[in-house]
Amino acid sequence: MNVIDLFSGPGGLSLGLRQAGFKVIANVEFNKDAMATYISHDVDSEHFNQDIQTVSFERYRGKVDLIAGGPPCQPFSIGGLRKAAGDSRDMIPEYIRCLREVQPEAFIMENVPGLTLKRTRPYFDRILSELADCGYFINWAIVSAADYGVPQKRKRLFVLGCKHKQLLFPAPTHGPNASKPHLGTFEVLGTAPIGEAPDCPVVYAKSPDLRPSPYAGHVFNGGGRAIDPSGPCHTILASSGGHKTHWIDTLGIVPEYHAHLKAGGAPRTGHLPGARRLSVQECALIQTFPVDLQFSGKRSAQYKQVGDAVPPVLAFAIADAVYKQLQDRPVQGLVTPYNINISSQGELFICQGM
Repeated sequence: MNVIDLFSGPGGLSLGLRQAGFKVIANVEFNKDAMATYISHDVDSEHFNQDIQTVSFERYRGKVDLIAGGPPCQPFSIGGLRKAAGDSRDMIPEYIRCLREVQPEAFIMENVPGLTLKRTRPYFDRILSELADCGYFINWAIVSAADYGVPQKRKRLFVLGCKHKQLLFPAPTHGPNASKPHLGTFEVLGTAPIGEAPDCPVVYAKSPDLRPSPYAGHVFNGGGRAIDPSGPCHTILASSGGHKTHWIDTLGIVPEYHAHLKAGGAPRTGHLPGARRLSVQECALIQTFPVDLQFSGKRSAQYKQVGDAVPPVLAFAIADAVYKQLQDRPVQGLVTPYNINISSQGELFICQGM
């Protein structure tokens, strides 16, 4: 089955799609560095390194079974102030235009959970209505990457559509209610440094915000979060590469300092010794990219590509379930609408404990 990957970035979604059995025949990506990274692992597709608004997709009608992609999400993230409809960065209308021109059997659309929040929910509902008007049965959920074998607490919104039936989501494979535990960051990275990390100090906070976990709250300043060696990493940010890069506590000071504060100890000052920021390669491994994949561009551009991408392992979990349903093959562990929980905010979740 043939696929077009829109807003492909370095190709995290495409890697998962291909692993699931799809054939990616074209991708669209405006950023030249991300496109160069993409081409390094997919030389056979047709590549559109241009503004999607200049691309006509009508020639693909009858030749493509699935449209996949994550329209730029800045307007809908909390950091983007939820500007939503009317924001020039909103590329969801272009995604829908592609669906109308190509008329594929199905689609996978990925975005940030912020699109479902109260302030932007009317716009999200309008998008769902437009997708349904294109002739698709719609299903959507917010999933945690950690529940599908990614060592990262990364929540993403996925919308699935199909012309002839409702596509269901794969049940979580990792977590407290699954057959496997969540992967810890160090299970993927090991303890030895990989690649060159930014030299940005981590300092003790003057007014630490103490939480039950040593790896939560704001006990340290300098941006980024301390990585819990036994659990999944916090979301890898596209703004990594400087002070917002997560870091490893190589000397084991974080739990000791947390206990010190809980016992009523005074806050410390100065730099935290032994704090090492994550390198591009380490961020990519946490995102489940292949170990030998080389990212193009300056280091800041590489961090952005990694942080913006869909983790390939999560992409495979979604794509594999979709592929088998489109072929009417049996799929174990699909989540029916009756198994999906409704949160107090009205958001659909199939994440476990994250």
